[in-house]
Amino acid sequence: MFVCVYCSSSQKIDRKYLDLARDVGAEIARRGHGLVSGGAIVSCMGEVARAVRAGGGHTVAVIPQALVDVEIADTDSDELIVTTDMRERKGIMDARADAFLVLPGGIGTLEELFEIWTTRVLGMHERPLVVLDPWGLYGPLRDLVDGMYEQGFTRPNAFDAISWATTVDEALDLVERPALRLTPTGEELGES
Repeated sequence: MFVCVYCSSSQKIDRKYLDLARDVGAEIARRGHGLVSGGAIVSCMGEVARAVRAGGGHTVAVIPQALVDVEIADTDSDELIVTTDMRERKGIMDARADAFLVLPGGIGTLEELFEIWTTRVLGMHERPLVVLDPWGLYGPLRDLVDGMYEQGFTRPNAFDAISWATTVDEALDLVERPALRLTPTGEELGES
């Protein structure tokens, strides 16, 4: 199984987030999985990839040429795929992933989360989507989506399409569990 991890590339974040990313990478490798990442060697992206490799796991780094040009590419990755732009990058990451794990991050991480979450709600894929949020960064997001649902802006299955975890073990357990099969109208079909 290849787990696509969306996470921060910011170098201004608290050390606890880097430690979390390293722990996630170590657990991915310990469980015998591979990693699909955004291809940067900095911050959480670099920590998770290095930890996967240190544990004997296979890493696939997907990065746009513009970021390679600023010398942040994970050139130690088992596979380094250089794309023309961010859209191509996301498409390849999506195609290579068997599951998606979202760690704390910024607007880029949110954008990736929303795209995978939306396509999951629409029934366009049945892969697990898990958010690991030990410190509650995404709490306001959950409240926002709850409010959107109450106002009729989101489908009834919005929260059936995503799982939330607060520990690394819980997150990886959810990644490994078959996701619920959803229809575009939100009717649960059972496990896939």
